[in-house]
Amino acid sequence: MCGIVGYIGKEQATPILLDGLKRLEYRGYDSAGVTVYSEGLMKTVKCKGRIAVLEERIKGEELSGSAGIGHTRWATHGEPSDVNSHPHTSPSGRISVVHNGIIENYQAIKARLIRKGYVFYTETDTEVIPHLIDYYYKGDLLQAVTKAASKMEGSYALGVISRDEPGKLVAVRKDSPLVVGASDDGNYIASDVSALLPYTRTVFYLNDNDLAVIGENGIDFYSPEGDKIEQTPQTVTWSVDAAEKGGYEHFMLKEIHEQPKALRDTMASRIALGTPLSLGAGASTDILQNVEKIFITACGTAYHAGLVGRTIIEKMSKIPVETDIASEFRYRDPIIPKNSLMIVVSQSGETADTLAAMREARKKGAKVLAITNVVGSSVAREADEVFYTWAGPEIAVASTKAYVTQLAAFLVIGLCLAEARQTMSPEEIEEFKAEMLKLPEKADLVLSKKETLQMFASKTFSHRDMFYLGRGLDYALAMEGALKLKEISYIHTESYAGGELKHGTIALIEQGTVVIALATQEPLRDKMISNIREVTTRGANVLGFCTESKDGAEHEAFKASVSASLSIPYTEELLIPVLGVIPLQLFAYYVAVLRGCDVDKPRNLAKSVTVE
Repeated sequence: MCGIVGYIGKEQATPILLDGLKRLEYRGYDSAGVTVYSEGLMKTVKCKGRIAVLEERIKGEELSGSAGIGHTRWATHGEPSDVNSHPHTSPSGRISVVHNGIIENYQAIKARLIRKGYVFYTETDTEVIPHLIDYYYKGDLLQAVTKAASKMEGSYALGVISRDEPGKLVAVRKDSPLVVGASDDGNYIASDVSALLPYTRTVFYLNDNDLAVIGENGIDFYSPEGDKIEQTPQTVTWSVDAAEKGGYEHFMLKEIHEQPKALRDTMASRIALGTPLSLGAGASTDILQNVEKIFITACGTAYHAGLVGRTIIEKMSKIPVETDIASEFRYRDPIIPKNSLMIVVSQSGETADTLAAMREARKKGAKVLAITNVVGSSVAREADEVFYTWAGPEIAVASTKAYVTQLAAFLVIGLCLAEARQTMSPEEIEEFKAEMLKLPEKADLVLSKKETLQMFASKTFSHRDMFYLGRGLDYALAMEGALKLKEISYIHTESYAGGELKHGTIALIEQGTVVIALATQEPLRDKMISNIREVTTRGANVLGFCTESKDGAEHEAFKASVSASLSIPYTEELLIPVLGVIPLQLFAYYVAVLRGCDVDKPRNLAKSVTVE
């Protein structure tokens, strides 16, 4: 969701704050602002719109100073406007705050503060925070923030500065990500490591309810009870270049083309011929022992990866698997038997609904294995074991390389379970590993076949509706393809199981309707060809995806049934989704570009959804 940046040190704060906010633009926002401590005063400039608008407004202000906080807001309470933008300041001008998350009991706090004489000017939940801190302020900012935090319910990451304590920045988090960075030139806070990469690689990840007091020359960490605690610094291995476009027009296109490398990195140290399988550094396969039932829970793209993961695990290990949307998992009061394993999937490791589902499963006795891309994230810290995907920074809001690395993670987990349960022979496991190791090379080949996708996109980008069809694993893949298209092009898009056509869906098909049909699964191909004929008979314009035969030949009967087709290199059935999703991502990208959409920052969406 929203982005937070804070700095206190030897340099001018405003350029650092603006640069950090630009690096967080991918998270989604509708307004931006900064507060800088300058010459005994706190000066705030904020506005609706992009950071470029904020920069223009700052040109007319004197914002010199070496301490400040900045924010990009995505509206939840109150419409996007100048007054509702962050930072928010107490009426006295003493306290300024940036906030990610939602204060669930803000109305009760607001009513109480109004009785105490405080005046409110915005529609936001955030405005109660500086007022509440101001109410408790008795000369010690840390104590005031601690007291205020104890009264707030919901999720929050806060950066707080005070006019009366210019050498201090206080940070606190609860269920919303916040990182503290350290360098010789000063110290920082941010909601995402990517904002800090040009300045430091040394970071601290705050635990829930912990606080940090950041000064120019040091950082102290405190428990909610006020006790000083130790935090271990971690080194970020991502390069600054990894978070830049590198010559590509958009981050999304760059990240699509990074997928072969991302697959290699995910498999490295885990998959090698003639060597034992591994879940990777820091994760023990012991968690897979004696498992009798598996639950997979996630949101959005990660949920679609979980649908593929269910089939992978069931076919490889013969263990029953349930896949749930994380936001629904808790509310069905799931029955979790003894010896159950919960696999949670979250690119950021901070997805609020996924964290809540994970905690529910743990309360009911399940062990938790997390698949995530972010070291030190909340999911990673709370899980029993962690499978890091090592996809590198993913900046575009629409997830691409995170998805294929999550599929790779499920393939490794499936193999480890099969090995432990002896549901696959050693020879079968070695053959499967050999095919997995070919995936990066075959992914490069798929990326080279973009002309068909560009051509079909150029003929169909103006349509208002599109439909995706698939069976089996292709149905899960169709769901992800449809999500990509609707996320970045704003075209109404639906995915359907091919066998459901005759149960109502076919009523939507008319002359010129665009249909994306997947027939990559050999046992289901003939049935899919029949489904394709059902829609082409009614005038549909079909783009089809089909796998080649083992000798590299294309399937002529399939090609003849569609308007345009793209072939996917032959591989094992369970590996096909890794390759099959790539042309779906590219098609969505080309359609969105042709429609003039903001591909990397689609409207109303955020990269990390840290509220329920």
